[in-house]
Amino acid sequence: MERYGSDTDDTPLLHRRNEEKVQRAPACCSSRYGLALLSSFGFFVVYSLRVNLSVAMVDMLNTTRQSSTNHSGSVCPAHADPPRPKHDHTAGVYDWDSATQGWILGSFFYGYILTQIPGGYLAGRYGPKWLMGFGILGTVVFTLLTPVAADLGAGYLIAVRVLEGIGEGVTFPSMYTMWAAWAPPLERSRLLTISYIGAQLGTVVSLPLSGEICFYLDWTYVFYIFGAFGLVWFVLWSFLVFDSPNTHPRISEEERLYITGSLRNELSTSAGHVPWRAIATSTPLWAIVVAHFSYNWTFYTLLTLLPTYMNDVLGFSIQQNGLLSALPYVGCAVLAVLSGQLADYLREARGCRTVTVRKSFSLAGMIGPAVFLVAAGYTGCDYTLAVTFLTISSALGGISASGFNINHLDIAPSYAGILLGITNTFATIPGMVGPVIARALTQQNTMEEWQSVFYIAAAINAFGAVFYALFGRGSVQAWAVHAAYSHGD
Repeated sequence: MERYGSDTDDTPLLHRRNEEKVQRAPACCSSRYGLALLSSFGFFVVYSLRVNLSVAMVDMLNTTRQSSTNHSGSVCPAHADPPRPKHDHTAGVYDWDSATQGWILGSFFYGYILTQIPGGYLAGRYGPKWLMGFGILGTVVFTLLTPVAADLGAGYLIAVRVLEGIGEGVTFPSMYTMWAAWAPPLERSRLLTISYIGAQLGTVVSLPLSGEICFYLDWTYVFYIFGAFGLVWFVLWSFLVFDSPNTHPRISEEERLYITGSLRNELSTSAGHVPWRAIATSTPLWAIVVAHFSYNWTFYTLLTLLPTYMNDVLGFSIQQNGLLSALPYVGCAVLAVLSGQLADYLREARGCRTVTVRKSFSLAGMIGPAVFLVAAGYTGCDYTLAVTFLTISSALGGISASGFNINHLDIAPSYAGILLGITNTFATIPGMVGPVIARALTQQNTMEEWQSVFYIAAAINAFGAVFYALFGRGSVQAWAVHAAYSHGD
């Protein structure tokens, strides 16, 4: 079967040797930037559905042994909390110990890991639009069923979260496959950071909004409201997005020629063939795997347990919790976008090699977070300093968005979805075991226990950064295209 969106016209390359450059199409009102914005909305939905349970969990637990502030047992002195509005709350609360909480928070990733590689393969063979669309729609449906599953028992909730993960697992491989057909090489950092900024924005909005929803309504509405956002996104995605420039009915001819021409020399001409052996033995790919795994250990540890840390250690209430837990991701979102602009500027205007840019941004985006994460564990009950260090740690992580995170498209654009599926499979493991290990290490919720959690995450992060710096590459690999073309290794 022919790969979707294949191009047969002889269009000049963006940087073809000894030939004129392709005429750059304007960015304003373009189809490729429209795709970036709508996919960003999609990842906003994806991460909203992924992280809202982290905040809701604080309110889902039986608090009969605690005061109405929900944090009388915290390590640090509790913060003043205004009384909750009087509503007829019907949402249930549950007697789940810390181990059960860890399994519930990590269960999403047991489903998520299953569809990474299949998602990349199916997107490349049949097209990414509907695979991503129905994947997120399935996640939305199971999110809406979360309150029912929780009432039935922890086992049912775990099962629903696994099913959510299965649906969401195809999203990143699908989108990488789509960008392989839509993103000109020298606009990749810009387009992909705009696209994936939605993940950070979803976290930024979901955490505080979930706290407010729990405070003024109850925790069940967290899942109903964000589920509704997902339904709206699916309708827009269905009517406005297409697999490739050649199948888009409203794209300008100028933009179509610009995109297809700039990608001509980077896409494989072997229709339907996947060089599995070469992929499995590719050192640059394994460099991305190690970096992705290492970065996600810190990312998922904070993503799933930061609200718990804010509540159990720093003593913030459910209303304060969501807002403060979101602050680290505000910085991450800002630096992700800025790093994308800077990375493409360095490559295009300053002539920096792609491999140099990717490694530099990865080192800054992984070593920096490790340092400030460890420092956060030694701030004691200095709330301002603790939140500041956690915010800086997460913000610096946004720089890696223009590092290893998009390197798949540099080394094998034709198989970017499959490569992302492979690296994300390994990078999902921290989400599965990280919360379980962290909760096992923090049974008493002491400062020393949380310091151990932060040390482990920081050490893994630093190792991944060094490994990628040694073995990462920035050019299209020979196995990925018949006549490999380097745009700056």
